[in-house]
Amino acid sequence: MKVSLKKLSLVTALAVAALAPLAAQAHRQWLLPSATVLSGNDPWVSVDAAVSNDLFYFEHFPMRLDGLVVTAPDGKAAKAENASTGRYRSVFDVHLTQDGTYKIAVVNRGLTASYKVGNETKRWRGSPEAFAKEVPANAQDLQVTEGLSRVESFVTRGKPTTTALATTGDGLELAPITHPNDLVDGSTASFRLLHDGKPAANVKVEVVPGGIRYRDKLNDMAVTTDADGKFSVKWPAPGMYWLEADVRDEKVSIKPAKARRAAYAATLEVLPQ
Repeated sequence: MKVSLKKLSLVTALAVAALAPLAAQAHRQWLLPSATVLSGNDPWVSVDAAVSNDLFYFEHFPMRLDGLVVTAPDGKAAKAENASTGRYRSVFDVHLTQDGTYKIAVVNRGLTASYKVGNETKRWRGSPEAFAKEVPANAQDLQVTEGLSRVESFVTRGKPTTTALATTGDGLELAPITHPNDLVDGSTASFRLLHDGKPAANVKVEVVPGGIRYRDKLNDMAVTTDADGKFSVKWPAPGMYWLEADVRDEKVSIKPAKARRAAYAATLEVLPQ
């Protein structure tokens, strides 16, 4: 019985981590490829996927890979291989069989709810299918939020291309102006943030360099999108960076949610000059 309870606890924690809005928690969801720019005749990348306080260090929970989508340079789906999930991280490989840029993403959609049973406040997270089974029909003060989180990174074999960077028009997405695999120390990169395919105006974007574990200050940068959803970042040093943003509205697509929250995060590598 003890073993079963431990397994149940871990599964519940993983579900919470996958569906929780990125900006609402100290824990950060991220993908970390072993390399972002490669060459050669038969390159591969290994990708770590985790939820942690520190970037990019495994100390909290692995990221679930249910919503893993790899887009090849030709715009078609590519296969992730050798996927596995351990105690603190998930990992998978991508065989770069085409020249150009791949987009690697984990996309999760679900519901969060709070309600009362008697005088006790309950909180719940899960799929729309599970909602009807697990949340009491007589729940009082029920508040339900639809959530869509998207976590991405980008890898290029040879010359960068843009086909895989196309957005879907669903949720919060990054539409790069500067190619995400062409970022250099000291340069300024420009991006556009879209929400359901339209410019996400006046949205705060946080940019955090990796290595939080080894410094006293977060050293984060905050920028705000303009009316066209555009924002720019000047890279202060080479290294891996985590970029995130989130928005809220009431344009729900899943009943019985009354509010919607969309979140986006990406891991970007800035190379030395």
